[in-house]
Amino acid sequence: MSPSLHGRHNDSQDAFTDVLFNALLGFAFMFVVAFSLMNDPVESGMVDAKAEMLITVRWPDGHPDDVDAIVEDPRGKLVWYHNQDTGLMHLDRDDRGTVHDRIRIDGREIANPLNQETVSVRSLAPGQYVVNLLHYRANTRDSLPVTVKVEKLNPQVEVVYYGSHELSGAGQELTALRFELGESGQVLDVNRLPKSLLLKAVGKNR
Repeated sequence: MSPSLHGRHNDSQDAFTDVLFNALLGFAFMFVVAFSLMNDPVESGMVDAKAEMLITVRWPDGHPDDVDAIVEDPRGKLVWYHNQDTGLMHLDRDDRGTVHDRIRIDGREIANPLNQETVSVRSLAPGQYVVNLLHYRANTRDSLPVTVKVEKLNPQVEVVYYGSHELSGAGQELTALRFELGESGQVLDVNRLPKSLLLKAVGKNR
């Protein structure tokens, strides 16, 4: 065999080896990705970011008082302004009344009068959820009306609870509701039995 043909033969062999190696690498990569997607998200501590339920706490627009939502999931984990993510739940916005409600856009100051906190529930873990209200800061002596709405979002929006509550002073904690979910995410019970979460929340942040 001439040197030129021999060289060409080696080049072809090298090219085939490279293609085969790259193909094997691609298969190995796809296997790793597929295996990682099969892991249980709750056990690994990772939960899909899409919301399954939404908890909305609102008080009068433009009111200077600060109200906090404290929500406990079935594992006993708390989400509130000191801990805004538990994996299963996330505090989407910590609203502080009129504090930081003004922003400057193109040199103009714009006010956002909306007073609202929202907690998204990312996975429908079975068990009991507790939704509490904390009147964190009061700037007047008047009672403060607060509404709480709990919505189940999938496969269609369903209002699980909507109710009005009265807060009467700084430091007051009130249980707005408890709701229990079954194994398939169905709502089994909704009640307003009181349960304090504040001492537990503060204790975890010391």
